[in-house]
Amino acid sequence: MTGTRIPERQRNSLLEEIVAMSGMSHKRLAHRVNELGAREGQAGRYTHTSVANWCRRGMIPKEPTPRLICASLSEALGRPVSLAEIGMQGAERDVSLLGLEFARRQDDAVTEAAAYWSAVNRRQFLTRQTFAVSAFATPFSRWLIDPAEPTRARETGPSVDRFHIAELREAADNARLWDSRFGGANRKSASLTEYLYERVAPLLHGSYSEAVGRDLFRVTAEMARLAGWTAFDAGRHGIAQRHFIQALRLARAGGDADLGSYILSTMAMQSLMRGFTSEAIDMAQGAYRRGQTLDPRVAGFAKLIEARSHARAGDERSTSACIAQSERLAERGTDAEGPAWIGFFTQHRIITDAAEAFRDLGNHRATFAWNAAGPMPSDAFVRSRSVRLSVLASAHAQNGDLAQSLHLGRESLNLFTRLGSLRGMEYLRVYGRSLEPWRGDPQVVTYLADVRKATRTLAAVA
Repeated sequence: MTGTRIPERQRNSLLEEIVAMSGMSHKRLAHRVNELGAREGQAGRYTHTSVANWCRRGMIPKEPTPRLICASLSEALGRPVSLAEIGMQGAERDVSLLGLEFARRQDDAVTEAAAYWSAVNRRQFLTRQTFAVSAFATPFSRWLIDPAEPTRARETGPSVDRFHIAELREAADNARLWDSRFGGANRKSASLTEYLYERVAPLLHGSYSEAVGRDLFRVTAEMARLAGWTAFDAGRHGIAQRHFIQALRLARAGGDADLGSYILSTMAMQSLMRGFTSEAIDMAQGAYRRGQTLDPRVAGFAKLIEARSHARAGDERSTSACIAQSERLAERGTDAEGPAWIGFFTQHRIITDAAEAFRDLGNHRATFAWNAAGPMPSDAFVRSRSVRLSVLASAHAQNGDLAQSLHLGRESLNLFTRLGSLRGMEYLRVYGRSLEPWRGDPQVVTYLADVRKATRTLAAVA
């Protein structure tokens, strides 16, 4: 527990001085470090003797304890305290790697997720972290090998029961509804990571039966996926990617292959939107093969993402085959009772994605036909409506109807701007390519300038 000695320095005078400056006793500092560590699943039992060893013998405890010492002293002093100020600047784990680990052990999975949520909440992590499709390789392969492991009971920590699960389930349902109606860039959606760290992480380190633990991991995985989705919508792709990896690992810990398949399909969608079409096809196919014997809607969603990926690759035959299979699976799942998180997968969702797929293939007639198959989403689901409008705008441009195209494109821009959705700006950039034949038209020039201005504004606050 006391860590390793620094041979060249027997005494950490920096730590001694800042502890004295904070007014905290050694006992109080140890107690606060233990409290903060418990939130991250650290079974710390530090005492005043531990603090004395850090100060007088130059001992450096293992990560994350140095960071927790900083946090404790920051609270007491009312200002940020760095590792350098406490003489432990060499102890910090590389923040850029947090959240990328798909842990082998269940306990390590909890520790990794909690440490990642903590880093995001402390804003250590933000725009420096970029999306790297290669980071999905290990999670993808490990999940395919074993998508659902047994959940182990825990006998230490605060007791977790069905009342806690009910609270988390309601929080997840509310967050999902809020995201559907208002997008991922708003403050309430962005606060989901804070909730995961402050409320959920301590429960993951509590005591629970196998059955309660299984449900705890599942609802946590669902919320972690949604945290990733909201970050994705807001254009924070590196943060989103790490949320998805942790969500996939937690779903595996909860023994839920259905949820894992859904999360993997979401990872495939992110890869597709970042331009990695081949990898997206692989992940969507993997999600389908693991989900095809389970809830048909989960398998159907995987096929729908595969269809969109084939469309980006220019393969119309495979696109059509995957959409037809997705429809058949949706019909099989119509009357099934299943988890709320897959309730969005209806014929309306298939229509929206199929229209987009054929837009990508340059087949505007098929896009119009799919759009006519179902009504436009209502204003209660602004993001879905915005996507569909941008797709239709592209189809009208492909058909040579500039006036109607710009009308729909302007409406889509207004809605995406209202949502603060950087992902929406990506849809509009795709639409902008269909306006190339009119690049000198004053209306087109003005519209594209407005898209660029909105993108810069949203990026500045993301």
